[in-house]
Amino acid sequence: MDIRNKKLSNDEFFSQRSEILQQWKTGSEVNFDEAVEYQRSIAHDKRFGNKLAQAVECKTTLIQPRAGVALYSEHVKLLQYLEEEGGADLLPTTVDSYTRLNRYSEAETGIEKSRETHRSMLNGFPIVNYGVNVCRIVTSSLKSPVQVRHGTPDARLLTEISIAGGFTSYEGGGISYNIPYSKNHSLEKTIAYWQYTDRLVGMYEEAGVSINREPFGPLTGTLIAPCISNSVAVIEALLAAEQGVKDITVGYGQCGNLIQDVAAIRSLNIVTREYLDRFGYNDVRITTVFHQWMGGFPQDESKSFGVISWGAAAAALSKATKVIVKTPHEAMGVPTKEANAAGLRATKQVISMLKDQDFTNIPAVIAESEIIAKEMKCILDKVEELGRGDYALGTIAAFEAGVIDIPFAPSKYNAGKVMPARDNQGAVRLLDTGNLPFTKDIIDFHKQKLEERAHFENRPVSFQMVIDDVYAIGQGNLVGRPYCN
Repeated sequence: MDIRNKKLSNDEFFSQRSEILQQWKTGSEVNFDEAVEYQRSIAHDKRFGNKLAQAVECKTTLIQPRAGVALYSEHVKLLQYLEEEGGADLLPTTVDSYTRLNRYSEAETGIEKSRETHRSMLNGFPIVNYGVNVCRIVTSSLKSPVQVRHGTPDARLLTEISIAGGFTSYEGGGISYNIPYSKNHSLEKTIAYWQYTDRLVGMYEEAGVSINREPFGPLTGTLIAPCISNSVAVIEALLAAEQGVKDITVGYGQCGNLIQDVAAIRSLNIVTREYLDRFGYNDVRITTVFHQWMGGFPQDESKSFGVISWGAAAAALSKATKVIVKTPHEAMGVPTKEANAAGLRATKQVISMLKDQDFTNIPAVIAESEIIAKEMKCILDKVEELGRGDYALGTIAAFEAGVIDIPFAPSKYNAGKVMPARDNQGAVRLLDTGNLPFTKDIIDFHKQKLEERAHFENRPVSFQMVIDDVYAIGQGNLVGRPYCN
């Protein structure tokens, strides 16, 4: 497969499109020109990108849950509840696992069983099976903008139906919805699949309809050093921009150390803008999303509210444009609508209290932000070198070489040599930098930070620290100490 970071021609795009729309019967409902007119009819304040732009102007952080059930009438009720009782500013439609794997027949069975049992037998909303018209019922039943959130390596048909169905924001990317989610999908294929998705969004943009795009920031969500997730976000932003996307929200998953979390959003915003401008994408709008804690949660509901509130505080103090909210039932499986709304209200309270406080320019944050930015540029510039200026080619080569390496990812295309652990203040550092293209001073910095922790805990720097850190939050701590639990 010949992959380049080059805008797809009409011939390349439409040669795929006829086949894509035939993958499931609802594909026949998609008519691009009619979909453009429908999107144009959506009210200004119900467009995702407009609400994000307003949040930037007002210097506030919007709140957004995750949610999705099998039956569309129940899905509407769920989102209306989160909007009204939870106070959500932005709404999701989280897609079910069968749809993510393009297994539409099994999703159809899940819908039928849900109707029979009167409860959701899918862990999300099967957009492809319902098609354009049902999606329009969902999106038009709500006061707030709605985004599609999923986890699909090949999301081409899902994208077609979603945008035609009235969704005004779409999540994912060829790296972030492959390496952390899938074992066997090659990057050549998923980058190509997502070039199609981004070119489709670009075509809507050229027709006067702006669709917000959001790469998935947290990756595996477990001890991800900010430089790794931020670098992937910048690359996916560059790949999307080349296809004509003009509104991109780059994201980051909470690590737990407040200084590092604020610094990560700060550096993500700065470096994304720098690289987009450097390659001529000056007209692309950039916003940020902060994901509350993606790791293990306490089973106790009150303790979970503590974790949620800490994530809300970090999002507010970093001035992230929006925050993805967790629920106090996180450790117990799919949350009730009441628990989901409770997480939203707790987050909203903290954000409201901190809206006039800004940590992005305090000295410790600036210092950490500069370290993260330096690490990102080591990675990004090596990717550019490997691709001889082409970030699609460079990304494939970088994963092969371990220049990009995502901890705990299932993909066989990921080196898996990088190993993270927390330093003595709980910031995520690297126990093993693998083949990340860091300078000696950066490698020494990580080593020193972990040796400080080892000295404090009176034990050697070792893999046991990693294990302890993975389980720490569920046990009520951030740093996995060998004592004081």
